[in-house]
Amino acid sequence: MKKMVLYIMVIMVLPFLLVIASCKNKKDKAKTYYESGLADYESQDYYGAIWDYNRAIKLNPDFAVAYLDRGNAKYETKDYFGARQDYNKAIKLSPNDTIKSKAYYNRGLLEYELGNYIKAIQCYNKVIRLAPDDEDAYYNRGGAKYELQDYRGAIKDYNKAIKLDPDDAMNYFKCGNAKSDLKDYRGAIKDYNKVIKLDPDYAVAYYNRGLAKCELQDYREAIKDFDKVIKLHPGLAKAYFIRGTARYTIGEIEGACSDFRKSGELGSKAAYDAIKEYCQ
Repeated sequence: MKKMVLYIMVIMVLPFLLVIASCKNKKDKAKTYYESGLADYESQDYYGAIWDYNRAIKLNPDFAVAYLDRGNAKYETKDYFGARQDYNKAIKLSPNDTIKSKAYYNRGLLEYELGNYIKAIQCYNKVIRLAPDDEDAYYNRGGAKYELQDYRGAIKDYNKAIKLDPDDAMNYFKCGNAKSDLKDYRGAIKDYNKVIKLDPDYAVAYYNRGLAKCELQDYREAIKDFDKVIKLHPGLAKAYFIRGTARYTIGEIEGACSDFRKSGELGSKAAYDAIKEYCQ
């Protein structure tokens, strides 16, 4: 998935010069520990962040955002069960739709990470109800649907993400992949064209567009795409192999065998099999 970034909800930050002992009440102390947890999280000290969030929650058991961000820290330590519990607690406690949507979003990331794609979709459904313009939620829900081979459903979500952010190349790329899996190669090529326009050095878009052109038997144009892939990643064995196959198909035997040999040098066993069959 593209946007596997955990949201962190930041409340009003008190000056760090305040010491815990000088705080007037438990909620103030809880905020101070919470702020320390944010600082630890930002410095990637996730266990330190968890310790701080624990203290904040002990002082203020209804501190919804502290549960949310403790869940984020647990996620980073791969304590997925603990993270899920914290996200659920944040959802239960918070009257704030923004915090709830972030908790559902992060829980969706967690469920996707664990391969629970249906549960991930359910989480993103909740996010979209609470925040209908959350592009990332549509994108990630599309990714979960894709994993379930619901390619048409994925395309609908990617199209919605495109509508919300037409300048995000990854939305088009994933949409193109889903169309390719449906054998809509022309539609896929249109999406890959858009990716390349937005990100001219994105090699995988050229590679996938080349594959789609091969499926349409447009081998000469496919070769051009693999030329670009090789220019961007000259050590990619499979790019030489596929270009060699396309060259062989249109009768460029010498060029094909050169590509097979290069692919073999880079570690492709299939390339040596092709050399034995086509280049003796």
